Amino acid sequence: MLVQNSQPSEHKCEFMNTKSFQVSAEKSVITADVLVLGGGPAGVWAALSAAKQGVRVVLADKGYCGTSGATAPSNTGAWYLPKGGQRDAEIERRLSRSTGLADRHWLQRVIEQAQTGLNDLGNSGYPFPFDDQGQPYRANLRGPDYMGFMRRRAIAAGVRILDHHPALELLSSNGVIAGAAGIHPRSGNRWEVRAGAVVLATGGCAFLSHALGCDGNTGDGYLMGAEAGVRLSGMEFSSQYGLSPAHTSVTKGLTFSFASFYLEDGSPLPETGEDRAVRIARQLIAGEKVYALMDRGSPVEHDWLRRGQPNCFLPLDRIGLDPFHHRFPVTLRSEGTVRGVGGLEIINDDCATTVPGLYAAGDAASRENITGAVSGGGSPNASWAIASGTWSGRAAALFALSLGEKAGTRLVHGLGEAGLRPRKQQIEDGLITEVISAVQAETLPVDVNFFRSGSRIALSRERLDAVWADVRDYLVGEGRNALRAREAAAMTATARWIWASADARKESRGMHRRTDFTTTDAAQTRRIFTSGIDDVAVITEENHWK
Repeated sequence: MLVQNSQPSEHKCEFMNTKSFQVSAEKSVITADVLVLGGGPAGVWAALSAAKQGVRVVLADKGYCGTSGATAPSNTGAWYLPKGGQRDAEIERRLSRSTGLADRHWLQRVIEQAQTGLNDLGNSGYPFPFDDQGQPYRANLRGPDYMGFMRRRAIAAGVRILDHHPALELLSSNGVIAGAAGIHPRSGNRWEVRAGAVVLATGGCAFLSHALGCDGNTGDGYLMGAEAGVRLSGMEFSSQYGLSPAHTSVTKGLTFSFASFYLEDGSPLPETGEDRAVRIARQLIAGEKVYALMDRGSPVEHDWLRRGQPNCFLPLDRIGLDPFHHRFPVTLRSEGTVRGVGGLEIINDDCATTVPGLYAAGDAASRENITGAVSGGGSPNASWAIASGTWSGRAAALFALSLGEKAGTRLVHGLGEAGLRPRKQQIEDGLITEVISAVQAETLPVDVNFFRSGSRIALSRERLDAVWADVRDYLVGEGRNALRAREAAAMTATARWIWASADARKESRGMHRRTDFTTTDAAQTRRIFTSGIDDVAVITEENHWK
């Protein structure tokens, strides 16, 4: 039997700028032109871009827009590169690191759109820091300030924000996406937004690893998109692990550039010519502890680091540890597809999917176009959120306008199945927790997912297929557990797509590291797509952007 939390106080949801929206109290249905699912940077940029087209926009966030998601607690960079040598050099650097899977056209337009967006932020009053020449340093975004500012911009633009409104399923009308339905987790009441188009900006999937800001990222948009018929791309590039102090959730990497690493006996971490994360992973898998000491850099740089990355030091300060003078144990914490690569396939420059009326932005979409087989954590992903949000929001608005009055009169039905509508007898007690634990066992451990082999992939696929059978037959929840059941289903589906893609890529490339195929095969410089819910299909195609 699941342990139930004590009942919270009655939830009061914030509704903004409701005058121009139609609300049906009897059916709890809201109508709008564009619905954006997700309140991180990609979602808010999408909402702003749609609102500029003069349409009614609703943004529904699982958490509180402005504080939820991986960006809100972070201090991240973004691409702010003028045309010319600096921009060209970054494009060439990214192309060389992508192992042939990134695309020059997309890199160019993402960098251009990111700079336009950052200029727009500055012109709107965002308090960028200043560089040594006294000029605004627009390549830096301090997460709490950035997301709070974006929330205020969205409200001022007339976007209606629905906080604590997780979506459970998309709504469809004759194969065209027509909105979404969800739940208030605290009250258990259901909601619907009928819309002419939907932007999925729900983030990636970190499998509840507790990486900072990532536990709301459970692959919800992947499952909703796949139920509508969208393929996923690059899911094999999901074994991104962030370095963190062993007792914390903070996986921000900048601070560790000032650190040296040691084994438990005090000897330095062996140099093998491999990346630092690979060397640390090998030690952890062998059962050895690894320690860090921030003994690089000057006192002035250390002071700058503390002021610039305060949440990195708070967990250490709380236990009385000075990281500049005392060693501390570190670990690798899975960040899944949040700082990985894979996501929903987009088919054109507008970030449209193959399903009419459905668009994808941010980590919900595949980032192979700009990062290839390596992580886009930091500037690439932050810039991608600005660019893909802007493009998808504008395109969704134009699609909604093209429908005219018929958008509000369509008959719709929900597409959600797993975790919502079990095929057999409904079983709630304990199953949600069991499903999540089983999925985490096949996705989080370093010795399972950092290095991969054919035999271990086959075992994970077999186990996850068995979990999926239980999910489809029995998994369901009421009240808050309705959300937890759907999250458990999304994580299971995401894990199955990951391992199907990993099985198909019989080589090592980027973060996909196989112990049975240790080299990169030039003949496999191509995209791997997965599709399907119950029966997962794998499609290998040449890079269709070339």
